[in-house]
Amino acid sequence: MFTELDLVFFDTTSIYFEGQGGQTLGHRGYNKDHRPDLNQIVVGALINDRGRPICCEMWPGNTADVVTLVPQADRFRKRFGIRNICVVADRGMVSHENLESLKEKGISYILGARMRLVKEIRMDVLSRAGRYREVYPENSDRTKPSPLKVKEVHHNGRRYIVCFNERQARKDAADRQAIIESLEEQLKKGAGSLVGNKGYRRYLKLEEGSARIDMKKAEEEARFDGKWVIVTDTNLSAEAVALKYKELWQVERVFRDMKSMLETRPVYHHNDASIAGHVFCSFLALVLRKELEQRLASAGHHFEWSDIKQDLKALRQIEIHEGDTRFAIRSECKGHCGKIFQAVKIALPPTIKKLD
Repeated sequence: MFTELDLVFFDTTSIYFEGQGGQTLGHRGYNKDHRPDLNQIVVGALINDRGRPICCEMWPGNTADVVTLVPQADRFRKRFGIRNICVVADRGMVSHENLESLKEKGISYILGARMRLVKEIRMDVLSRAGRYREVYPENSDRTKPSPLKVKEVHHNGRRYIVCFNERQARKDAADRQAIIESLEEQLKKGAGSLVGNKGYRRYLKLEEGSARIDMKKAEEEARFDGKWVIVTDTNLSAEAVALKYKELWQVERVFRDMKSMLETRPVYHHNDASIAGHVFCSFLALVLRKELEQRLASAGHHFEWSDIKQDLKALRQIEIHEGDTRFAIRSECKGHCGKIFQAVKIALPPTIKKLD
């Protein structure tokens, strides 16, 4: 199942409860579903570099993302007996303590970094001179990969990869200019209604009895247009690091499918064991779905999930009695159903079968 060096993608999400949410799991915390009024749990998932869900973990709802990474990565390595792994995770997992712990445990990492909040990244890494290398050129065909350039920066013993998307940079600049122009119009009517607006507040400077646009702040923000920063201790090329980090969308898809397609939320159970079982069953369903998708793809089929469910749900078998004889009768195999059974190498039962 695993090679000598494996990449695993890790991220967390929150799942809210209708009710208290168990004896220890249900707590208020940062809610990614924008339901801060409800108790929740934090769920973390590990996905391998082929997009297959491997394992999941649960924590009380007030657990910060940053404290989940190292224990989960260490437990994963020990559980599967892997000598070397590389963890790919988002910027919410990054702290100085985490980087040191990962180094101490011999776990490699590719982690998103907080550009605005970490001074050495904001002031030193982003300011370092150097030529970008092109990974993907800008292309008017939106079916092609997004434009991407990378450059490598070494600072204070750490390796950073600065990534740049020209198309996103133009969008960021245009969005900021639109906010400033709108802010100028709103200021003519009075500043009172602007303070609570996060988009406006970023560029608003309040002074005694007045408010004005903070153009210095706007100029500083321009430094971040179209950029993101990755910190890594791997020997992979800068291009490979950037592309692996972008594959974190696979974890986001897992959480999206878990919440919407499998209807994991909201949770109505009232004790920890039932809650854990509920989440685990959802995770197991994701594993089975991914396996089915891969087998269909290997057979050259790419079906919509809604069609797969509809066709499989329509397949029924009933039992009838004629005197002392029993028969099993299968309904008609419609849509993609036959191809699905072929892909997973399971024979369909006969239309009519005499039962002993």
